[in-house]
Parts: sequence; structure tokens; C-alpha cells
Amino acid sequence: MNNIIDGVTASLELKKNIKKEIEKDGLTPSLAVIMVGDNKASKIYVRNKKKACEMVGINFTEINLPETISEELIINEIRRLNEDDLVNGILVQLPLPSGFDEGKIINEISPLKDVDGLTYQNVGNLVLENECLVSCTPMGVMELLKMYNVPLKGKDVCIVGRSNLVGKPLIQLLLQQDATVSICHSKSVNIKDYTKRADVLIVAAGHPNLITKDMVKDGVVVIDVGINKENDSLCGDVDFKEVSKKASLITPVPGGVGPMTVASLLKNVVKAYRVQNR
Repeated sequence: MNNIIDGVTASLELKKNIKKEIEKDGLTPSLAVIMVGDNKASKIYVRNKKKACEMVGINFTEINLPETISEELIINEIRRLNEDDLVNGILVQLPLPSGFDEGKIINEISPLKDVDGLTYQNVGNLVLENECLVSCTPMGVMELLKMYNVPLKGKDVCIVGRSNLVGKPLIQLLLQQDATVSICHSKSVNIKDYTKRADVLIVAAGHPNLITKDMVKDGVVVIDVGINKENDSLCGDVDFKEVSKKASLITPVPGGVGPMTVASLLKNVVKAYRVQNR
């Protein structure tokens, strides 16, 4: 199928460009990741981030903290990294074990080092169209649309899912490209009325095979951000097999948006380094 958006190849291209930039300009960016507890999925994500950093020449430090640690000690660790001039990016691997106040902990990260783009300051600056660090998955979605020359100006773009991590930042990024944006969520009535009209459909609902082929128009561009486990295999929020028959472009799961999230993190670390070393 020639309508597949290949996130693996796109992310490799992005990493290659980041590596070139780091080598050409003699940059020494570094990322510190704080991992609390023993979540297996989180460990895999951290390992992937480490591998990607090593690939492009970003120094990587992993700080493992026990699940029994106090919130105060996690915050002390973040403050120490904020003060360390050799650390350019700080990331707290989510989700944190239950009992921790994620918002409070994340907002201890200096906005200049918040490479996940989750602090209130970065989120506010995104809305106001000021320079900021942007959440990595929405950034990865926008990179893919750009790399595949998908026009957004004046186009109807429908987002399904209103999470702080994906849906809400995407609204702002798409508006900056002059798209006409609608957003659907679990309380929306007749989602199909919106999805069927969309020139570009971005789905991040966390609901396997939510979008079926009768919910999209011919020629739609579909970006599937969902990652769901079904019968020991991964699937997205879109019925890929059927919807791909109508889509002009579509991302697979896995191999679509996921690789671009990590590549976008690397881009953010380099951006943070440059801002801190102006």
C-alpha cells in the first residue's frame, strides 16, 4: 500500500538531521530522566529514549528512585537538576505510581528544561503562540503531516480525544497552521457527523478500533495516535484494515506516530540546549 505514513523512516530522517546538527555545531546536549518505581512499560520507554539519545549524540542520565520515596525527595532531585548547567532536559517518566501528585511534581521542572512540554508555563505559552517547548506526541504528529506535505490551511481537521498530552496541544498547533479544528470526546453526540467531514482525522482516544470506514470520507488523511493491546498484539484507535481503503494517507500502529514521539523529544532537548546557551 502506497498510502502508508511510515513513522519509522520519518523518525530516522529526523534523528539523522539532529545528529548532523549536533556534530556540525559542536553541541553537548544532555537529558536526565527520572524513573520512579518499577513499571515495566515505563522501563521499555526509558530504554528507547536512552537508545535514541545515544544514536544522535545526546548525553543521557537515568535516575531510578524507589516507589517508596517521598514526593519531597523527588522534588529535591528535580531542583538539583534545575540548578545543574550540564543538564539541558529533565523528564519525569509517567505515569508515576499512585499517590504522587503528577501536576505538582512536573511543575517543579524549569520550563526551560521541560522537554516533555507539560509545565503550566509551556502549555500557556503554546496557547499564546510564544516560544516554548511543545509536548512530544503532538509535535511528532505535526512533523509527520509536514514531512508528507499534508495541507492544513483552511482544511477541516477533526481531533478525537481531548487529553492534556495530545488532544489539547494539537488544537493550538493546528490553529497556528490556519486549520479549522473540531474536537470530539467521550461526551460528544454523533461523532460521525464530525469525523465524516474531516479532511484530516487525528484519533487519540485510547479506544481500540473506534473509527470505522463508514465514519470517514474518501481521501481523508488519518493519524492514529492510539496504542491498545488486544490479544497480545498492538492496535490503534482506527480500524486500519478497512479505513485504509478510503484514506489517501494513514498511519499504522505500531510504526506510525510512536517513533516520531521519541524523535521529537530529541529535537526538544537540542532546542532547550540552544535556549540555555544563547
